[in-house]
Parts: sequence; C-alpha cells; structure tokens
Amino acid sequence: MSNTANVSPDTGLDELIRMALTEDVGDGDHSTLACIPPTAVGHAKMVAKQPGILCGADVGKHIFEYVNDTFYRTAMPMHVELLKHDGDTLAKGDIIMRVEGSSAAILTAERTALNYMQRLSGIATQTHAMVAMLDGLHTRLLDTRKTTPNMRLLEKYAVHCGGGTNHRIGLYDMVMLKDNHIDFAGGIVQAIDRTRQYLKEKGKDLRIEIEVRNLDELRTVLAHGGVDRIMLDNFDIPTLREAVDIIRKDGGKYETEASGGITADTLRAYAETGVDFISVGALTHHIKSLDISLVTE
Repeated sequence: MSNTANVSPDTGLDELIRMALTEDVGDGDHSTLACIPPTAVGHAKMVAKQPGILCGADVGKHIFEYVNDTFYRTAMPMHVELLKHDGDTLAKGDIIMRVEGSSAAILTAERTALNYMQRLSGIATQTHAMVAMLDGLHTRLLDTRKTTPNMRLLEKYAVHCGGGTNHRIGLYDMVMLKDNHIDFAGGIVQAIDRTRQYLKEKGKDLRIEIEVRNLDELRTVLAHGGVDRIMLDNFDIPTLREAVDIIRKDGGKYETEASGGITADTLRAYAETGVDFISVGALTHHIKSLDISLVTE
C-alpha cells in the first residue's frame, strides 16, 4: 500500500467539499441571491498576493464546478482555466486561475475555494522552505498525524507538493509502537512480540516502527530486533548523534527517525547527525496560510 496521500473525488473529496459548503451556505447564499440575477455571467481571476508554493488548484477548480452544478444548476457551464498547477512556484501577482460562468456560483464558491487553497498552499510553502534547509543531506522531512480532522489527505498532499515525504497516512497503513503502547503492553519486548504475532495472525504485511526515549531503550530494541524503523523521540542533538552511531555500529539495518520539538531553527543541526528521517508535526498543524485572492475581471 502506498503511503503517499492521493486526493481525488474517489478519496472522498466530493464529500469533504459538500460538508464545507453545507457549513458555509446553509439554506442559501442570501447575499448573492438577493442582488445577483441567476442569468448573470461573471469573469474572475485568482491571484497570488505573496510568493510561495501552490497547492489546491485542482481542489479550487472542483469547488467552482461543484457549486455551479449543485447549487445553481444553470444551463451555463463553469469554465475554470488553471494557469498554475500544484507544486508550482508562485511569485507575487501571478494569476493562478481564471473563472468564467454564473456570477452567483462564482461568488458562492469563492470563500470555500480560497480557504482550501490558502491553507494547502501555506503547508506546501512551509514544507518547501524546510526541505531546502536539508539540501546536501540524505535526511528526509516527514509529516505526522497532527492534521486537521477530515483534512488529512489534503494536508498530506500539500506536504508532498512542497517536497516533503508522507509518513503513514493513518493508523491502518503502518504500525507505530509509541511510548504509551509500550507501557500498556508491559515493555518493549512484549510490544514487539505481540505486534509481530498479531500481524502474522491477520495476514498483514505492515512495517513496524518503535519509539525509544533513551539509549537504554534503544539498546533493548537492538538486542531484540523485529522492527523496521526506530524513532528517537525528544533526543537532544548530542544524544541523537550517539544513538545514530550505535545503530550504525550494530549493522545499520534499521531506519532512524528523529522527532519531538524540532523546528526550522534546529532542523539542519538534527539532520547533520545522520538520521534518516525527521518528523515535524508543525508542517500541518502550525502554518500560516498563503495570501491568495479572487478579483473580478
């Protein structure tokens, strides 16, 4: 199973958009219905107000078409021309898309489309900036499950557009034995052995990652084995370097991941320890949306 986020109507995009529009429109966009004739035709363009990395253009296009077909059902089609595409670099003033169709549908769709595109582009932009900090190193930047409820696929897709790497998509596509799993299971050995037995019984081929909190726990994992990746959680930089060296001297058969409070200011220094992956929850839960606006033409 791929652990790269895929976003399409088949992955629930229509339902997500439906819920967002239900929240916003309710029983009608009365501001628009009150003053815009149903036959009015409008032209608009979406413009980047600051530089960044674009994400969500296809989502925005889909929203304009969805609103036209679902809320207004006019005979006129909604024409959306994408001039920029997900993953493209934006300069201030770049035109992202042009929209032509029902003026009412354009107005009703505007805010929902912008909300998605601004947030997703903000995630892609921040991810791109942090990936650039790793230039020349083999370390890869990972996202986490710290995502907005019901927005995970989109937010992880944005990380991908920014050049980051998706970790597991959810609880179902990889096993991660964190500190609480280990404590409830009675220890590292018990957690690993029960997990391997469970996967065997269920016929599941899932990778296993285990979190360790100190060098003693690391040595326990190395002595026992049975996992694919070791997460070194909340290690300071000297201890992380020592842990990576210990794993390498043991044969280097486990991937390594650093996690816990790593920021843009410390990212490069953590990566220089030689760790394979660094996971940063702030990629998706602590971002600034990119400034994008829709203006009439």
